Amino acid sequence: MELQVTTLDGKADGSVTLKDEIFGLEVRQDILHRMVRYQQLKAMAGTHKVKHRSEIAYTSKKSIKQKGSGGARHGAKSAPQFRGGGRAFGPEPRSHAIDLPKKVRALALKHALSAKAKAGELVVVQNVATKEPKTAALLAKFGKLEWSNALIIDGAEVDKNFANAARNIPQIDVLPVQGINVADILRRHKLVLTKAALEALEARFA
Repeated sequence: MELQVTTLDGKADGSVTLKDEIFGLEVRQDILHRMVRYQQLKAMAGTHKVKHRSEIAYTSKKSIKQKGSGGARHGAKSAPQFRGGGRAFGPEPRSHAIDLPKKVRALALKHALSAKAKAGELVVVQNVATKEPKTAALLAKFGKLEWSNALIIDGAEVDKNFANAARNIPQIDVLPVQGINVADILRRHKLVLTKAALEALEARFA
C-alpha cells in the first residue's frame, strides 16, 4: 500500500510503502474486542473493599435474651442483618486482569493498524519536531490538517517542544512508539505516525 508523506505544514514530502502483513490485514473485530477488554481489565485498580463482620467497631453485647422474646436468637450487633453491621460476601481487593497470549496481542495491534489504514484514517508525517512549544501555533496547524481528534505516535523519544505544545489540546494524544496500543488507536479518529515510528513498527514485526 502506497501512502503519501506530509509535513506539519501540510506539504507533500514523498511517499512510503506500507507492508501488507502489518497494514493490509482483513480486520477481525473479535481480536480487537479481546485486546481492548484485556487492556481495560488490566487497568482496573481492583481496590474495592467493604468491612466485614470482624472489622466493624460495634458492641459485642448480646442485644436480646437468648430465649423468651419470641424472636430470633441474635448475638452481636455487628452481624450483617443489623443496620451498621458488617457486609456479608462484600467485594475484596483483587486483580481484574485476564490472560491473553503475546501472539494475540501482537496480532491485535496489526489489526488495529490495518483498520485505520483501510478506513483512510492513517497519516504518515516526516516528523513532528517544532522550534517552540507554542500551543496556539500547533493548534492552527492541526486545524489545516484536520486533526481534531488524533493519536500521534513519534519515534523512541517524542520531541519535547511538540509534546509540551500538544498536551493542552483536547482529544489529541501524543505517545512514543513504545507506548502504542490498541485501545488508544481505536478511540481516536486519526492515527498519525512519524517516519521514525513507522520504521520502528516495521522492525518490531519483522
